[in-house]
Amino acid sequence: MADHRVLATGLRFPEGPVWLEDGSVALVEIERGTVTIVAPDGAVRVLAETGGGPNGLAVGPDGNYYVCNNGGFIWLNLNGQLRPGPQPPNYSGGRIERVDAKTGAVTRLYDECNGHKLRGPNDIVFDTHGGFYFTDLGKGRARDMDLGGVYYARADGSSIVELGYPLLTPNGIGLSPDGKVVYVAETRTARLWAFDLEAPGVAKKHPGLPHGGRIVAGLGGFQMFDSLKVDAAGNICVATLVTGAITVISPDGRVLRQHMTGDPMTTNIAFGGADQKTAFLTLSGPGELVAMDWTGPDWSTPGLRLNCVI
Repeated sequence: MADHRVLATGLRFPEGPVWLEDGSVALVEIERGTVTIVAPDGAVRVLAETGGGPNGLAVGPDGNYYVCNNGGFIWLNLNGQLRPGPQPPNYSGGRIERVDAKTGAVTRLYDECNGHKLRGPNDIVFDTHGGFYFTDLGKGRARDMDLGGVYYARADGSSIVELGYPLLTPNGIGLSPDGKVVYVAETRTARLWAFDLEAPGVAKKHPGLPHGGRIVAGLGGFQMFDSLKVDAAGNICVATLVTGAITVISPDGRVLRQHMTGDPMTTNIAFGGADQKTAFLTLSGPGELVAMDWTGPDWSTPGLRLNCVI
């Protein structure tokens, strides 16, 4: 990918990048178990040690960080690069955590919903009503794996509800520009689903599927979806594993294009800059955070500014 700039290297399976107003990028290092800040000059500092497997990251309305913690992996080494494996013997349980943006203090908000334990929370997005949607991908083991779900919770820790269940490895999650649709990407199937909202945390149930979502698109061949972000035009930009790309999908399900990144473990995308025309990507294979200009005839639509920023 000749058009990208490397901002940081040596990261321990980075994911969940969040652009900050001072030009820094907050992210998680899953294998390291940290929330990490990458300064504009490339300096890397650890803000918090969460343990387990911090996976998704977002800024909340209180200006603090909210973390999807998957509880940890067995880590594999493939040709010198990290790969997440099955549930480890020291699995610490799935949970949602709040990290104080100034002190790094970690507070557990949720570890269950209606008596069902969270297994592997993965990705998170805030709405304008003081709540957030998140995916629980589940955990895999040698001979079996969990089904996953989509949830809605209040940032103050007061309530959590199930939006859709079951899904097969739900991963990336994002909101449409009008906040009326939640998009969810499944990793193993490379399918993109939509949940049409009737109210915060309440989705219209479409018939024919247990989770009640509707299909938007799916990819052929051996490709897998990871995290996603939505652009200002409502297109869904999904990090695509194996292929090593960002796949841009229109709300009506058309695959508009794939931008190749050169890393089969391209896991996340975030938009930033004053005009939201810089894309920040986590290339988790080599452990890099990179930036690229989201410009040109095929890349002229800026990213959608998140509802909460600091």
